[in-house]
Amino acid sequence: MEKRFFTPAETTRLITDNGRRVLTQPLSRTVALSLLAGFYIAFGAALATVVTQDAAAHLGTGVSRLLGGSVFSLGLMLVVVCGAELFTGNSLLVKAALQKEISWGKIAENWTVVILGNLAGSLFLAWMMVETGLWRNGQLGTHAVGSAADKCQLDFWPAFVRGVLCNWLVCLAVFMATAARDVAGKMLACYAPIMAFVASGFEHSVANMYFIPAGLFIDRALGLQTAGLTWGNFFIGNLIPVTLGNIVGGVVFVAFAYWYVYLRGTRMG
Repeated sequence: MEKRFFTPAETTRLITDNGRRVLTQPLSRTVALSLLAGFYIAFGAALATVVTQDAAAHLGTGVSRLLGGSVFSLGLMLVVVCGAELFTGNSLLVKAALQKEISWGKIAENWTVVILGNLAGSLFLAWMMVETGLWRNGQLGTHAVGSAADKCQLDFWPAFVRGVLCNWLVCLAVFMATAARDVAGKMLACYAPIMAFVASGFEHSVANMYFIPAGLFIDRALGLQTAGLTWGNFFIGNLIPVTLGNIVGGVVFVAFAYWYVYLRGTRMG
């Protein structure tokens, strides 16, 4: 009887094999898939904003975060099941470099293309959501602005650490989804860790590429001029420390850890 999942050792090898394939694919494909990932994560972020706009007032902050994380997991489900290139998940490609299957230069090239593609996709979805005018009804607009402003006011170290913890969970979600053999298993594997990082209040660089620009666009449309909510604070105050934290979380605590346990000193077949 065929197993319904791969073992951790088998999964580690599958991810390493995938790293070799991804980093030799045409640049045009990488660009297209990275744009799609930006769209997909933005869909999850937009849904989380709608669901949590008034949930805390009725259900409490903890339950509101739980609901937000539950629906936000849609983003990674779309990335994993439909196929896309997500910067945070691509931290796992380091396994292939550690195994000398690909060069570190290829890793840097892939990450650069993918993070720019994710940014472009997220910005486009943020603009489209603003153009729907849905934020004009109820508390949605002010909630989006408030969430974006809170993220822009984080100090470097807390933002960095939240980024580490976030991508530790995101890469574990990708690891488990790779281990699953069917779509239902992959979706469940995406759900729990993503729900956990959102409910815990951790920071995801690609999600913030939607959350903060959407807040900025709506803030401008409403004429609020919210203190601290600026493009400079988005890129320098939030995106840089969160991205660095995401890299450390995914590379050190998942990619390196599982390479060390299962692949160090071995040769790929």
